[in-house]
Amino acid sequence: MAGRYGSAVFRSHLFGSATVVTADAEVSRSVLQSDARAFVPWYPRSLTELMGKSSILLINGALQRRVHGLVGAFFKSSQLKSQVTADMHLRLSSCRSHSLLLVQDLAKSVVFEILVRGLIGLEAGPEMQQLKQQFQEFIVGLMSLPIKLPGTRLYRSLQAKKRMARLIQRIIRDKRARRAASPPRDAIDVLIGDGSDELTDELISDNMIDLMIPAEDSVPVLITLAVKFLSECPLALHQLEEENMQLKKQKTDMGETLQWTDYMSLSFTQHVITETLRLGNIIGGIMRKAVRDVEVKGHLIPKGWCVFVYFRSVHLDDALYDEPYKFNPWRWKEKDMSSSSFTPFGGGQRLCPGLDLARLEASIFLHHLVTSFRWVAEEDHIVNFPTVRLKRGMPIRVTSKEDDD
Repeated sequence: MAGRYGSAVFRSHLFGSATVVTADAEVSRSVLQSDARAFVPWYPRSLTELMGKSSILLINGALQRRVHGLVGAFFKSSQLKSQVTADMHLRLSSCRSHSLLLVQDLAKSVVFEILVRGLIGLEAGPEMQQLKQQFQEFIVGLMSLPIKLPGTRLYRSLQAKKRMARLIQRIIRDKRARRAASPPRDAIDVLIGDGSDELTDELISDNMIDLMIPAEDSVPVLITLAVKFLSECPLALHQLEEENMQLKKQKTDMGETLQWTDYMSLSFTQHVITETLRLGNIIGGIMRKAVRDVEVKGHLIPKGWCVFVYFRSVHLDDALYDEPYKFNPWRWKEKDMSSSSFTPFGGGQRLCPGLDLARLEASIFLHHLVTSFRWVAEEDHIVNFPTVRLKRGMPIRVTSKEDDD
């Protein structure tokens, strides 16, 4: 079989499993688009232990499609996007000049609380702080050794998840008890409203915890990387600032507040976010497991083998992107985001349901940053393992633009 594999598709052994690694855009696309008759999700044991059997990331079939569809529709709804926009306005407008600001920490704080409100309806206060503390304990175990003995990293993370689940399940019970015929205000309301006996309190709480992960990890890192890349590319920063200042002035002159649709209409801002996703590769890749022998573009993946779809290699392939290691938002004026060479949010039936929300949150953060402040970035470095992050949290020295007047 090794002879049939080219340099972009090869066999290896990852996380204790025989694995085919694909850095080929077409092969990767085919794997992502396949359904559960060919491939199912596969994760390291520590992740499966922490996520649980009812996680949207692990379940298959009709139940997965129902949960994904309900959550995906809510994440795309104007109602949630308007709520997130208003919440981010409130949080970011309260930010003042600091001599030194850590972008990564600020983005995590803002995004987590806003997404938790959208998921479970929890407002800022002692319970939010308790949930945040337990979530910090939980998330560090995702890439730990799969040993559940008391005192181990995985054990402590599992205990933190149990404490979070108790809090969320109490919220679910309260919502069920006083359920009214009104539009859903959060994701729990949406899932309860479906009326399915399969959507148990345990399943709902497990999935709410899983859906908090982007608020701690991917969305804040997307924002932080965008600030880093813009700091290193003055021309892009200038164009982004001009576009956002023009929108702000236009809305101010009309006596209107910015809506979520305004942010999503900023073409260059969206190009900056797209290029950050391509170059930053916040999610380096995903794994699938073959449930039968599968042939993809002439490559055989035997039953029981895993496939690692390596996004980073495709996104940085010089055959697909000119000067792939250069931050170049202008490339997206012509390039098609729907092509097989751009898959930062996965694909197929398991396409990330929060992709539009991630773009919106990043757009609002960047808008407030460039229209309200000037900054000078300190040197920082990207760390890619075990997850993408900035080594120092992306420190910037900020001054208010009001001080310029």
